[in-house]
Amino acid sequence: MPTPETNLALPTIDFSNTEIAFAHKSNAEIKQAYWLFKLMNNPKLVNFGTPFLTAALSLHLPIKRAIKGTIFKQFCGGENIEQCTLTIKELGKYHVGAILDYSVEGEKNEKAFDATCEETIATIKKAAAQPNIPFSVFKVTGLAPFSLLEKKQAGTALSNDEKAAWDRVYDRINRICAMAAEMQVRIFFDGEETWIQETIDSLCYEMMEKYNRLMPIVFNTYQIYRWEALPNLKVAVKVAEEKGYFFGAKLVRGAYMEKERARAQSMGYKDPIQPNKQATDADYDAAMLFCLDHLHFVSFCAGTHNENSSKLLAMEMLKRGIDKGDERIYFSQLLGMSDNISFTLAKLGFNVAKYVPYGPVASVMPYLVRRARENTSIAGQSSREFNLIEKELKRRSRAN
Repeated sequence: MPTPETNLALPTIDFSNTEIAFAHKSNAEIKQAYWLFKLMNNPKLVNFGTPFLTAALSLHLPIKRAIKGTIFKQFCGGENIEQCTLTIKELGKYHVGAILDYSVEGEKNEKAFDATCEETIATIKKAAAQPNIPFSVFKVTGLAPFSLLEKKQAGTALSNDEKAAWDRVYDRINRICAMAAEMQVRIFFDGEETWIQETIDSLCYEMMEKYNRLMPIVFNTYQIYRWEALPNLKVAVKVAEEKGYFFGAKLVRGAYMEKERARAQSMGYKDPIQPNKQATDADYDAAMLFCLDHLHFVSFCAGTHNENSSKLLAMEMLKRGIDKGDERIYFSQLLGMSDNISFTLAKLGFNVAKYVPYGPVASVMPYLVRRARENTSIAGQSSREFNLIEKELKRRSRAN
C-alpha cells in the first residue's frame, strides 16, 4: 500500500538532461560517439559496412584496431574480464551497476562450450566479489549446439551421441546455476530464437525450482515482441507460486524480429511477432505492472531503452510506495546506449545496471552487428542517441 509520503507531489523524471546523461564521458569520448552514431544514422552504410567488417576480420585483414577503437569501445567493456574493470569502476561512480556478458555465441565444439561455461562461472565469482555487479548472464547457445536445442524442441529422437551431448549441456547449465546459488549471485538465462526458446525455458524453470527456494537466483528472459510472451510469463509465475519458489524475470522487447518473421514466412507458420510496435509496448508495460503486482515473490529487471516504459515503472513504484532501491526491481540498458535513461534513474536513486558485453573482437562481432542494425532499424533510436549527443556537445561548447 502507498505510504503517506506518496500523497505528496511526485518528482518529475526528465530524460532530456544531457549533462546528467553524459557526465561520465570526456569531451573526446563524446565527439567519438557523435561520429559513430552519425554513421549509424545511415542504413545503407550500416547494411554494407557490417558484413564487410565481419568478412575482413575472418580474412585477418588489419582492421581490428579500428573496430576496437570505435564500435567495440562504444558497446563493449573489453576483450576479457580484467579489461572490463575500468568500465565497472566508472559506472559505479555514478551508482550504475554492471552486468558482465561474455558475448561469444554460435560456437560449435565441446571445447568452446566448456570454455564458455568456465567464463560464465568466472563472471559469477567476479560478481560475488564486487557489489557493483548485481547480475550475471549467459546464452544457452554458448553452451550447446544450436542444432541440438532445435532437435529437443522439435521432439526429434536423439542419437546416443546427441544424448551424451545433451547430458553435457545440462551439466554445464546446472554447474553455472549451482555456483550462482552458492555465491548468491542472480543469473539471467538470455532470450533466444523461438524455435529453441521452449527448450531454454524448460531448462530455466527446472533450475528456478531447484535453486530459487530461498531467494531469486535464476531469472528467465521474456522477449515481449512475441505475442506469446506475456501469457507465458503469467503462466510461469502461477506455477512458481503453486510450487513455492521465488521467480525471476528479465523483461526485454527482443532482438531477433527480422529473423523470426523471415523464418515464419518461409516455413509457413504463424508469425510469432506482435502485429505492431503499439502491441509490443502495451504488453511490455502490462508485464512490468504484473510483476509489480506479484512483488511478494517476483523479482524482475526491466531491460528497456524505451523512455515511456522506464518512466511508467519509476512513477508506478513511487505511487505504490515501493522504495526506489528495492532489490527486487532493476532497470537495465546496454552499454553505450540510452545513457539518458540509465544515469538519470541512477541519480534519482533507482537500481540501474548496464549490460557490459565483452570477449575477443572477432567473437563479439555478431553482437556488434546486431547493435548497429538495431540502432538503424528501431524507429528513432539512432536519431535519439545522435541528437542527445549533439545537444551535449553544444552545451559543453557554450559552457567553455
